[in-house]
Amino acid sequence: MTKNNEITIDSIIEQAGKYLTEDDITFIWHAYNFAEISHEGQFRKSGEKYITHPVQVAGILVELKMDPATIAGGFLHDVVEDTNVTLEQLSEEFNEEVAMLVDGVTKLGKIKYKSKEALQAENHRKMFVAMAKDMRVILIKLADRLHNMRTLKHMPPHKQRRISNETLEIFAPLAHRLGISTIKWELEDTSLRYLNPQQYYRIVHLMKQKRAERESYIEDVIKEIHHQLKDVRIIADISGRPKHIYSIYRKMTKQHKQFNEIYDLLAVRVLVDSIKDCYAVLGIIHTCWKPMPGRFKDYIAMPKPNLYQSLHTTVIGPQGDPLEVQIRTKEMHEIAEYGIAAHWAYKEGKQAKNGPTFEKKLAWFREILEWQNETHDAEEFMESLKVDLFSDMVYVFTPKGDVIELPSGSVPIDFAYRIHTEIGNQTIGAKINSKMEPLDYKLKTGDIVEVLTSKHSYGPSHDWLHITQTSQAKNRIRQFFKKQRKEENIIKGKEMVEKEIRALGFNPKDIIIPENLDRIFRKYNFTSEDDMYAAVGYQGITASLVATRLTEKERATQQKEQKLEQQLEDKKQEVDKKRNHDSGVIVENVDNLLVRLSKCCNPVPGDQIVGYITKGRGISVHRVNCTNIQSDEAQTRLLPVQWESYQDKKQYHVDLEINGFDRKGLLNEVLQVINETNTSITHVNGKTDRDKIAMVQLTILIHNKSHLHKIVRQIKQIKDVYTVSRVLH
Repeated sequence: MTKNNEITIDSIIEQAGKYLTEDDITFIWHAYNFAEISHEGQFRKSGEKYITHPVQVAGILVELKMDPATIAGGFLHDVVEDTNVTLEQLSEEFNEEVAMLVDGVTKLGKIKYKSKEALQAENHRKMFVAMAKDMRVILIKLADRLHNMRTLKHMPPHKQRRISNETLEIFAPLAHRLGISTIKWELEDTSLRYLNPQQYYRIVHLMKQKRAERESYIEDVIKEIHHQLKDVRIIADISGRPKHIYSIYRKMTKQHKQFNEIYDLLAVRVLVDSIKDCYAVLGIIHTCWKPMPGRFKDYIAMPKPNLYQSLHTTVIGPQGDPLEVQIRTKEMHEIAEYGIAAHWAYKEGKQAKNGPTFEKKLAWFREILEWQNETHDAEEFMESLKVDLFSDMVYVFTPKGDVIELPSGSVPIDFAYRIHTEIGNQTIGAKINSKMEPLDYKLKTGDIVEVLTSKHSYGPSHDWLHITQTSQAKNRIRQFFKKQRKEENIIKGKEMVEKEIRALGFNPKDIIIPENLDRIFRKYNFTSEDDMYAAVGYQGITASLVATRLTEKERATQQKEQKLEQQLEDKKQEVDKKRNHDSGVIVENVDNLLVRLSKCCNPVPGDQIVGYITKGRGISVHRVNCTNIQSDEAQTRLLPVQWESYQDKKQYHVDLEINGFDRKGLLNEVLQVINETNTSITHVNGKTDRDKIAMVQLTILIHNKSHLHKIVRQIKQIKDVYTVSRVLH
């Protein structure tokens, strides 16, 4: 892959001309000209003309030897999203195929969602559904993301981290599942550079330190292999295999190893003409050097799901260091580098050889459409997708020896539903390696799984939804309950929805009206009110989500009314600007002024405080060390204030941030400790980063500084809590 910005329209046309016809070249020229005119006057964050981005995306697609429609889609992928061009115009100007590809990568722009996360999830769902219909959609999206990552330095730091996280969570694993290693490695390495620059540059530095020594060692190994192969008349291309930075980082963190303990820093790749030669070379390598036990993998006899084939072995090399050797045919190498794109060699819009096999091996991707129909919440859809497509995998065997691939953490029920829906529905037990095991047994690679079934089985249990790992199994179980207990689910679902509506403060009769129902029917493809209740009853969609959607309009009206009431109340307080003891603060010799506690530093009794005379909003009380009152101008507007003899009934907001090791139950322990001190919590938010560091942000109501110190001491005593700090805004 070209990693710089040297791709030009001329170089694209030159490279495309090596495998496309003159008519095809005219077609992609037209796409370029259309995109250039459409993006006229637009610029990227780097200051370059916007057209440079579509050119780079199209250039990456040409490197993958994609067909004209996909290359045109690369040029045009942003015109609908960022200009006034419509899909109908694209369809008329080019064809429906190009319009469909562009639509697949176009974000949703005119619909409002409750959060950025929900919008992003909907965008991803739209892209994945389009991709399930035509794989070329994701190739355009990967090329788009690759160039965006190459130019990420022009974005602000918070966007760099967000985009890099998204790339590592979704796009790099997707490139891996599609077998496009050239894109996968670059996405991972670039993401690491922005997410953990210290580790990234440390590994780069360590790799550079002994590069000359390693290269000399690899050259000697290559000469020796060439010498051995010459004797048996095997022609091979042998090269050193570069180790990627993210791969080293991941092994260091997951296996808790130091840089010098990573086995496959030293590696060579041998490319030969036939499978027979692959195994012959393997024998020669093992004759020359002693193989390390447990370090041989045969991906030729058992290819990876992303179509990758190769022999991997690690031997003790000439100097006693571990040396990894990969052996594959040249055709296998092309698939290893370009994955799905290698199977999309352009032949009049059809896949090249191995088409049926190729389609069969990627059948897992077609299930996306099925998940889309069964999952009504986009964020839930993305979570299930991450589990099924992007998690580590285990490989288990049927009693007949067939290999079944499942996400790590899968149980025998997942296996049963992967074989057939009826087998899953009739499952009553499982034998693992000829031994009876419970249905929540976590499958391991190499297990031989035999599912025990009974025609007299009552079908799946609701508990299965909590122990199964795959979306396929969960959806089949929900379908069973949907069909078998529809009436029961309708009654149950209606009760649950009405209960949630009442919890929101509304009367169900006022909410469940045609206007509100039509809105939710369109959103989730329900055909009737019973259909909606049944979906809630069998847990296809949550009652809280339905209630929230149904009450959108009423809640918006309610919020407007509350806002108006608050404005009236504020005006009333402004009129009555008497000495304000509600704040718990006394201002000497000053009357008829509103006194309020500032939200930037949230002072509490016990803090040293000072008053600041605002323009038209009375006196705001700050902590003396608050950064917002340190300027020379601010100092001229300060006046002395003091805490009133506070009552224990008065409470003050304080924001705390807690950092610690992300383990199960940490948040519950923090909340329990605070609850034991009879302290109210008004807000809780938690998140973790890729290094397993948990950050909990919460707002509590306290009486004074002593009360706060007591809570902080209690939290610090919790196991795995590193720091507890007071947050200043």
